[in-house]
Amino acid sequence: MINLRNKKIIVTFLMHLGDLILITPFLQVLRRHAQGSEITLVVDEKVADVVRYNPNIDHLVTVDKKGKDNSVRALWRIGRHLHQHHYDILINLHPNERTSFLAAVIHAKQFVGMSHFLVRPLMDRYTRLDRIHLHAADMYINVLAQLGIDDYRSDGLQFFTCKAWDDKATEFYRTQGVHNSDALIGFNIGSAVPQKRWPAKRFAAVADYFARRGFKCVFFGGPMDEAMVKEATSQMESDPIIATGKFTIGELASAIRCCSLFITNDSGPMHVAVSQGVPLVALYGPSNPKLYGPYTDRAIVLESTNHYEVGKSMKQIIREGNYKGISVIPMSQVIAAGEELLSRYYGRK
Repeated sequence: MINLRNKKIIVTFLMHLGDLILITPFLQVLRRHAQGSEITLVVDEKVADVVRYNPNIDHLVTVDKKGKDNSVRALWRIGRHLHQHHYDILINLHPNERTSFLAAVIHAKQFVGMSHFLVRPLMDRYTRLDRIHLHAADMYINVLAQLGIDDYRSDGLQFFTCKAWDDKATEFYRTQGVHNSDALIGFNIGSAVPQKRWPAKRFAAVADYFARRGFKCVFFGGPMDEAMVKEATSQMESDPIIATGKFTIGELASAIRCCSLFITNDSGPMHVAVSQGVPLVALYGPSNPKLYGPYTDRAIVLESTNHYEVGKSMKQIIREGNYKGISVIPMSQVIAAGEELLSRYYGRK
């Protein structure tokens, strides 16, 4: 069993928004077993808000992986700077080349976790990610299990906000005419993968249905989603609130927390909603929700297929094309799921 107490520990993880939220249970377990230790987390600068106020880390290091740090030279410079801190243990949580190279350059006394196969000879302990049997959040916790940890308790996904982010969300809703008595339903219609996107026209129709029920509908997403949101909202009979591109990631968490319900494709904002305790309806296409679905019991997952090919990546599944498209999910199911959650958690009939 690895000794995590009274150590200088660094965790490297340069992945995307949803992935970073999914390691927050890992951070809770690590902190509990690392009494007296100093924990540093290295993340992509673009999504650092997710863990900026996380109490389970002591120091946050950001890497602008698609900007000024997008080179071997920059990663080498960052790694050698971090090497000067003389870390006792480095835990690398992803096998991609960028993160593995950085972890190797940091050169801690013990190098454990995952890595690209070229870097594995430099490791003290390699722990395989179980992508077949475990949900992604549990998969990262399992890294600690493979190192001998036997207490896996966590409070689920966490994304702590600050007063400035909360105030920004409050002020935005005020300018949109939202009152304390209004109930909001959030929509996230985008996804980085086109095959994960339910038709925009159907999101529009679902939003109109709930608007007729007296809810105020809010469309979220980043700047890259603006065209999709415009396509949807231009077909609506009611007037939704357009929050697309209006928030930083931290402010987005504060704004989503104000919603009574969140209806979403499989995406990073879906995990943000989970972290804020918002009940949600999640629509799934080629990815397997048992592995990458909402890490909560406050969700209803609607799937386009009941069969998933084990051991194949989502990219491979999409390339082969042997799956049902997400558009097979009918509007009636989405509305019924939303109604069920509103009734279950708020008594709305």
